[in-house]
Amino acid sequence: MTYSIYEIVRILGINKGEYHPAQIGTLLTDSRQVYDAEQSLFFALQTATNDGHKYVQELYDAGVRNFVVQRTDPCWLQWQDANLLMVDNPLSALQKLATAHRHKFNIPVIGIVGSNGKTIVKEWLYQLLREDKTITRSPRSYNSQTGVPLSVWQISEQTELGIFEAGISQPGEMQHLQPIVAPTIGILTNIGDAHQEHFADLAQKCDEKLELFRHSNIIVCNGDNELINNCLHKKGLAEKAFTWTSASDTEKAHSLYIDSVKKMDAGTTIAYTFSGQKYSIEIPFADDASIENAINCLATLLCLQVPQETIRQRMKLLEPVAMRLDVRPGKNGCLLVNDSYNSDINSLEIALAFLEGRATAQSLRKVIILSDIPQSGWSAHELYTHVARLLAFRNVDKVIGIGTQITQHAHLFTQSEKSFYLSTDEFIRSGEWKAFRNEVILLKGSRHFQFERIDQYIEQKMHETVLEVNLDAIVHNFNLYRSKLHPNTQLVCMVKADAYGSGSSEVAKTLQYHRCDYLAVAIAEEGIRLREDGIKIPILVLNPEVHGFETLLEYSLEPEVYNFRILEAFIREANRRGISHFPIHLKIDTGMHRLGFEEQDLPRLTHILKHQNGLRIKGVFSHLAASESWVFDDFTTQQISTFKRIARQIEDVCGHTVIKHILNSAGIERFPSEQNDMARLGISLYGISAGNAEGVRNACSLRSSILQIKHIPKSETVGYGRRGVLSRDTRIATIRIGYADGLSRRLGNGVGCVWINGHKAPFVGNICMDLSMIDITDIPANEGDMVEVFGDHLSVKEVASAIDTIPYEVLTSVSARVKRVYFKE
Repeated sequence: MTYSIYEIVRILGINKGEYHPAQIGTLLTDSRQVYDAEQSLFFALQTATNDGHKYVQELYDAGVRNFVVQRTDPCWLQWQDANLLMVDNPLSALQKLATAHRHKFNIPVIGIVGSNGKTIVKEWLYQLLREDKTITRSPRSYNSQTGVPLSVWQISEQTELGIFEAGISQPGEMQHLQPIVAPTIGILTNIGDAHQEHFADLAQKCDEKLELFRHSNIIVCNGDNELINNCLHKKGLAEKAFTWTSASDTEKAHSLYIDSVKKMDAGTTIAYTFSGQKYSIEIPFADDASIENAINCLATLLCLQVPQETIRQRMKLLEPVAMRLDVRPGKNGCLLVNDSYNSDINSLEIALAFLEGRATAQSLRKVIILSDIPQSGWSAHELYTHVARLLAFRNVDKVIGIGTQITQHAHLFTQSEKSFYLSTDEFIRSGEWKAFRNEVILLKGSRHFQFERIDQYIEQKMHETVLEVNLDAIVHNFNLYRSKLHPNTQLVCMVKADAYGSGSSEVAKTLQYHRCDYLAVAIAEEGIRLREDGIKIPILVLNPEVHGFETLLEYSLEPEVYNFRILEAFIREANRRGISHFPIHLKIDTGMHRLGFEEQDLPRLTHILKHQNGLRIKGVFSHLAASESWVFDDFTTQQISTFKRIARQIEDVCGHTVIKHILNSAGIERFPSEQNDMARLGISLYGISAGNAEGVRNACSLRSSILQIKHIPKSETVGYGRRGVLSRDTRIATIRIGYADGLSRRLGNGVGCVWINGHKAPFVGNICMDLSMIDITDIPANEGDMVEVFGDHLSVKEVASAIDTIPYEVLTSVSARVKRVYFKE
C-alpha cells in the first residue's frame, strides 16, 4: 500500500507548498537500510546518541528524494527534485502517520505489553492462528517508540488480524503508542523489574502499560496478580478484564479457571474450566515462563472464540521461538548466519541487511538458503517478486531455494548462481553444500523445513563449550554511554585482547556499523587483523613496536607514543621515507605511572615537536588511575587538572586542535563534565559497569553442558588429589569445561559455582584440564542440560569476586578453543 506525498502532507498537517509527485510505500529511519529509494520517506530522527539530519545528504546520493526533517541545510534547498517536509518533531510525525494508517483498517488488533514474554506470546499466537487468518505482526521485538509505528505500517489490505508488541522504558511513552496500535484485545503478560529504573514502583509501571488498553474491548491478564488487579480497578478497566486464575472462588463468565498444571519430562498438561465446562491442553514445554505464556495464548484464543478442539490440537504443536539471529564459524572459511525458524518477509529484510554488512566487511560472497515463506498474505507471485528484489538489492551472489512455492518462482531470481530443491532432504542429498568456500551463508527457513539439519553439515564443529556474545547488548551499552556524552564528543571503543575475550572481529564490525568513531587495540597485529576483516574506521594502537612503523603505515594504524625512544624513532623513519604528518597520539602520565610523558618532559617534548614535520599530533590523552572510586576523587580531579594543563601546552605548540581524552568507562559515568573531545569505553561495553551505572546489559555468557551424572556415596571423594570430600550422598555432574578453557582452578572445591536450571551448583574437587564436577544433589538436572559459568544469572563480577580477582581477568581468560557464538535478539 502506498500514499501520495500529498496525502502524507495532509496527514501531517504541513502547510501547503510545492511538492514533487511521489508515492510512498516505505518509512525509513535508518540510513543504512535503504532498499527502495524511490518509494522511501526518511524521518530524520534525533536521539540521545545520534541525529538523522547528518545522513540526509548520504541518502539523497543513494536516490532517496523524500524527507521529514526538523531543520534544513542550505545545500538541501538547492535540490530541485526532493521533497523536504518540515515538522517540529520527526518522531511525532512518524507516529502520526502510522496512526492514520492504522485507522484505515477496521480489523481486530491484539496489543501485547509486559515485562517479559511479549515476543513469545506474539509468535505463539501467530503459530496458533496463521491457518485461519492473514496476520501482520511486529518483526522480531519491534516494540519501541520507533519500532511500533514501523510495525503497524506493514498492515495491508490483505491483513485480517494484527498482533503488535509495545514496550516502554519511561513514564509517558505509552500514550504515544496507544493510538498507533489501537488494540481491540490487550494482553498484559506480567509485571517485573525489567526497565524499572525510570519508574517509582511496579504500580506506576503497570499503570503506564495498561494505558495501551484504555479503548480496548478485552484485556487478558493474570487474575491472581494483586498488583495487576489493583491497577485495573484504579484505571477503571476491571470490567474489560478477561482473567485467568487458579483461585477456586473466582468463577465468572469472563474468566478462565486453571484447575491444575502437571509438568512432565516432555511437556505440561494444563487442565482448565471455561464457561462451566472442563477441558485440558498439552504444551511441549515444562518451564514456568512457557506455561505462563501458553495460558495467556489460551485465554486469547478463547476470547477469539476459537473452537476448543482446534485449541487442543494446535497447543500441543507449539514450537520454540527463535529469539535471535546468530553468527557462527562454518566449514572451509565460511561464516554462518543462522536465522532459521523466522521466515516472514519483515525478518528477511533485517537478516539480509545483517548478511550484507558481514559480507562487505570481509569481501566474502553472499549466499542465502531460503525456504518457502508461508502465510504472508500476499499472492505467491507478489511475494517472490518482492523477495527477488530484496536479494538483488542486497547483492546476494547465490540463491538456494527450498520448497515447492519458491521453486515454482525460480525464474524471478536474477542471480547467475541459483538452484532450487523441493525439500531439505533433496538439498542435503545433492551435496551442493560441500562446495561452500569463503562465503557468508544465511540460513532462513520456517520450522517445517528443519534447516537445523543443514546447519549440522556446514557449521564448523568445535568444542561444545561456547562463549555467547550478545551483539544487541554491545550496541545497547555503546549507545548508553554515548548518550552520556555531548553529541560532538567522539567515542573510542576498546577491542584489545580480542575484545576482552569476546572476539574483536565481530564486535568491531558491529561497532563500525553503528558509527563508532575509533577503535583501540593493544598491539599492531590486532589492528592488522581488523583491517583484513574489513574494518575501516580509525584504529589506535596503544603499545606499538619501535620497529613497526612500516606496518602502521601500510594498515593506516595510529600509534600511541609514550616516550622519547619511540618518538624519535618514528621521526627518523618518517624522514627516511619522506613522509609528513603521520598521525600519532601522545600519552601523558598524570599519575597512573605506567606509560607516558610527564610534565617535566614538556620542554624537551615541545622542542622536538616544533622542529619536525614527519609526525602530526592527532591526539593527546591520559589514563585515570582510580576513577571508579569516590575515595580517590581528589586524586582523579588532580589528574584531570594536570592533563588539561599539559594538553593545552602541547596543542599550543602544534598550532592545531588535537583530540583530547582522559575519561575511561568509570570516568564517563562519574565525571561526564570532563569529557573533552573524546572518551574511551572499555569494560562497560561488555556489560560490566566500573561504577555501577544503571542500564548496562550483560554481553557475554560462558556456557557448557552436563556430560554425565553419577550418584556418589558420602564415603567417596571426587577428582584429582581426592580433594572433593563428600559429606553426604551426592549427585555429581561432570561438565565439559576445565582450566584449558579458561576456567580458573581457584574456583574448585566449593569456592565457585555454576548456574543450572535456576539454581547455583558448587564445584566439587579440583578443576581438571577439560572437565569439572559440580554438586546437583538438590537440583533438577539431566545429562545434556546447559550450564552457565557466567552470564545473565551468574555475573562475571560474582565469579571474579569469588577468586579475588577482577572481571577483566575472567573475560580475557576464556581460551581460543571455546567457540564464540554471536547473536542478535
